[in-house]
Amino acid sequence: MTSETDKMETQLPDATDRRLIAALRRDARLPVSSLAAALGLSRATVKARIDRLVAAGVISRFTVELGTGQEDDRVRAIVLIELEGSLSRAVIRALAALPQLARLHSTNGNWDLVAEMDCADLRDFDAALRRIREVPGVVSSQSCLLLDTVG
Repeated sequence: MTSETDKMETQLPDATDRRLIAALRRDARLPVSSLAAALGLSRATVKARIDRLVAAGVISRFTVELGTGQEDDRVRAIVLIELEGSLSRAVIRALAALPQLARLHSTNGNWDLVAEMDCADLRDFDAALRRIREVPGVVSSQSCLLLDTVG
């Protein structure tokens, strides 16, 4: 018999998980009790959801964003990705495990996914790009380095 916990472990993030992830994106240092209050959930529920998201690889790291001028060596890029349709879910799972992946978006047009990358340097970006291109189901990709924030 499948327990409710087993069912939760195999599910993709639901609306509550997405709200939790959004709150963590705004401030990954928020205490669990603050997250629970903001989401209207118990502390134990929020802790269990975070643990499940980490175990499932949905959350791969908790990070720090530096203020303007503090990221001079970092390389940020957009990678446009074309997929083989039948493997899209597997590709998305594989990409979500990349530590350099900041955000992943589905899109329309010639490209299927848009990956926002945040890499330590060009060597780190090159390694991440190589891993993206090696994922079964990735047909092609095009990358654009983000040089400066202008607005």
